[in-house]
Amino acid sequence: MRISARADYAVRAALQLAAAHDDGPLKAEAIADAQDIPHKFLESILNDLRRGGLVLSQRGANGGYRLARPAGDITVADVIRTVDGPLVSVRGVRPPELSYTGPAESLLPLWIALRSHVREILEGVSLAEVASAQLPADVSALIHAPGAWVNP
Repeated sequence: MRISARADYAVRAALQLAAAHDDGPLKAEAIADAQDIPHKFLESILNDLRRGGLVLSQRGANGGYRLARPAGDITVADVIRTVDGPLVSVRGVRPPELSYTGPAESLLPLWIALRSHVREILEGVSLAEVASAQLPADVSALIHAPGAWVNP
């Protein structure tokens, strides 16, 4: 599975907003600087997040962006889906829409299992948990699994 730059930037921007929830709206420039995200790219991402109902924008001198809901009510999956679409696809197609024959026939259940596992993790972690470094126990267990940090 690949996490696109767009999804990575979107989650980082959302986490910056989650961390600043009591400070009022954040300007796009402040988010871009804090997370080292290209400003123009971030503006496009923030517009997607706004259209997706995850962030609100406010114009004016005290304007900027803020989360539309509490950070505990927004999952990492919500953010990724808003900017990139489905969490798991094969050649741009959702797994249930695929079919295979012969020896590749059991590949479809493998893709479905992968999608289920990815969903379980990303839908189970809120922005508030990531922003506060309080990942759920099941995710922390995966982090400490043998070989988790090793690139094969």
